[in-house]
Amino acid sequence: MNTIENISYEKGIFNISSHNFNELCLEQFFFQYKNNDLYRQYCDTIKINKHQVRSIRHIPFLPIRFFKSHDVKTTSFEPQLIFESSGTTGISSSRHLVKDPSLYTKSFTQTFRMFYGSPDQYCILGLLPSYLEKGHSSLVMMVDTLIKESGNKLSGFYLHDLTKLHSTLLHNELAGQQTLLIGVTYALLDFAERFPMKLRNTIIMETGGMKGRRVELTRAQVHRQ
Repeated sequence: MNTIENISYEKGIFNISSHNFNELCLEQFFFQYKNNDLYRQYCDTIKINKHQVRSIRHIPFLPIRFFKSHDVKTTSFEPQLIFESSGTTGISSSRHLVKDPSLYTKSFTQTFRMFYGSPDQYCILGLLPSYLEKGHSSLVMMVDTLIKESGNKLSGFYLHDLTKLHSTLLHNELAGQQTLLIGVTYALLDFAERFPMKLRNTIIMETGGMKGRRVELTRAQVHRQ
């Protein structure tokens, strides 16, 4: 993708609305079909006629297993970042090859601002032990970037120190500090059982998954607990 194409691409994806969503999705489908050999082979194998793809409902999605067995790349490039899934299912991890980390960062920071406001309004706390232990996690990269952008001295990762996390939340609640606690499901449940507390100034963002540490629960069951 040359510079002119890249600017046009960014202008499109960062100005998505309900009016042009389907159009942009179709543009991306045709771009992926043309420039991603693996995706094109998959579409051809399952007998997808690209000329009959006229809405998002018709776009085929590449099964996750291909991200475990192949390097999934659109256009030819050397990845500047490689993210890996948590790999908790007993199968090899899937891999996400990132061509442009700046575009990746712009995507999640701009989306965060759209839904939550500026990161510097928050104290951002990360409770993501399994992700930090494994490494190569896109989630850790995203949370680390938001922690730095928050500029709050109490923002940070709380790997296994639940006592310190508890005291930080108490401090922020008493100070009226807006707080965002981003946690993997099993760790949030462990914390809630050890330190039950009422949170009025804290948003809890659950990243999902028990990672083999607990019995899997439905989202409704997790929220009740």
